[in-house]
Amino acid sequence: MNISTAMQTRYATKMFDQNKPISDDHLAQLLNVLHLSPSSVNTQPWHFIVASSDEGKARVNQGATGPYAYNAPKVTACSHVIVMCSKIHMDDDYLVELLDQEEQDGRFTSNPDFKGTYHKVRSTFVDLHRFELKDTQHWMEKQVYLNLGALLTSAAALEIDALPMEGFDFPALDREFNLREQNLAPIAVVALGYRSDEDFNANLPKSRLPKAQIFTHI
Repeated sequence: MNISTAMQTRYATKMFDQNKPISDDHLAQLLNVLHLSPSSVNTQPWHFIVASSDEGKARVNQGATGPYAYNAPKVTACSHVIVMCSKIHMDDDYLVELLDQEEQDGRFTSNPDFKGTYHKVRSTFVDLHRFELKDTQHWMEKQVYLNLGALLTSAAALEIDALPMEGFDFPALDREFNLREQNLAPIAVVALGYRSDEDFNANLPKSRLPKAQIFTHI
């Protein structure tokens, strides 16, 4: 599908067809998008919980109770739901882990001296957020949202419907999956699948501010 058409036709799906699952091939493509999404200096500060079984969705729905109960039916009916998590802190051991993985993947084969240089550059950016700006967690959350954007765009290109949700009890998800013990914090929940014929939102016209208002050409 043309990417512009995909963005024109995608929308926040409110009702899913629970009898129409995502194919294994399309799911693999979406997970590859999550795996390969860009991040600042390749920090990859994320983790994803992917649920497709009734039991898995029920666990995710531990965060959709009380004032957030309106999101529970969407999780139940969708094909797959993803809890997108960010790291809480990034220490030196993790930076070494990244460097070692990059070396295993051959990024320094042609120029071994670049390994030390790249480690220094990345550490400089990370330390800027850790010690000067003191906004490391917010910075890492931004990387997760970059990944979320890639996921939503890719789903639209595959004609898969999606609903990103922040209306969840994130402390409840933290407890359900022991996230804090894993240095993780839930950021958003994304339901994926195919729209129901009864979804009122499917036929509403898309509304955006005029291009003349949001673009400056120089």
